[in-house]
Amino acid sequence: MTGAENYSVSLKEALTFIEGHASFLVVSHVQPDGDAISSTIVVAWLLDKLGKNAVLANESLLPARMSFLHRFDDIKSMKTAKLTGSYDAVIAVDCADYRRIGEATQLFAPNAALLNIDHHPTNDGFGTVNVIRPEAAATVEILYDLTEAAGLTLDLDCATAIYTGLLTDTGGFRYSNTSPRVMEIAAKLLAIGVSGSELADHLLEKMTIGKLKLLQTALSRLTFSDNLEIGWLYMTKDDLRECGAVADDLEGIVNYALNVDGVEVGILFKETETGQVKASLRSAGKADVAAIAQSFGGGGHVRASGCTMDGPISAASKLLVEAVGKALV
Repeated sequence: MTGAENYSVSLKEALTFIEGHASFLVVSHVQPDGDAISSTIVVAWLLDKLGKNAVLANESLLPARMSFLHRFDDIKSMKTAKLTGSYDAVIAVDCADYRRIGEATQLFAPNAALLNIDHHPTNDGFGTVNVIRPEAAATVEILYDLTEAAGLTLDLDCATAIYTGLLTDTGGFRYSNTSPRVMEIAAKLLAIGVSGSELADHLLEKMTIGKLKLLQTALSRLTFSDNLEIGWLYMTKDDLRECGAVADDLEGIVNYALNVDGVEVGILFKETETGQVKASLRSAGKADVAAIAQSFGGGGHVRASGCTMDGPISAASKLLVEAVGKALV
């Protein structure tokens, strides 16, 4: 059976899973990005069209810049909402591994059936049913195919959510994951009425004053390896408060290290309230940062990945920069 045939079978298995239950809990990864939020919303749309009920949840606070999306307010954060219940059927989207679901797993029934839909190559297939397509630029690309397999016609709300996921996970259709299929889907979504220019301006161009101050702080700390192939920045747990920023304002800051001419790997180290350090890695192509992140218990994509390390930042950065340096030899 070819890869395309296997994928087609997995989409049918996903629809069979959905047909077999009446109500679902839909979750995505902690600190959700554009693809995670959009994927949650697309699944909710699909379930509604198929006559199913859904509760949408996430461990983290949600990025306000995504609030324009239909049903954004239906996604409940476990930081602010008192969520209870025990769900027998769960759909997880855009989660590279089970741990990335975070505290939302507290809502799972002991033997919950789980549909795992994801595009990360490091996904270990933790679901009862798995639809994993590493070739997809974003999880919403898989969900677009799922809506087609279900015979559903997209409306503007759903089309906007899918376009948002594609736009953010391809860096505005600039990253190497921008495939002909991505552009084909984007064209169809624009034909439905999605305003691509407005979304690009809102999601990629505009920034809050808090983010601007964070960026100023981060760039003042930008450091390079001796051969200039590695660039890294760091943010302390107090920086967000002092800059009047929120966690979502950290989005994209790592790219400022990578975008320097000659840099092969850019890293952003973020100190957490618990003293751990979250590292975001981006590669220009020479290094497989997913493999590097996996060696520290993380994962992701060949060119974009992350991991969590023990602090302090000085020790964590030394370890990870050394590992990246060895990978670049």
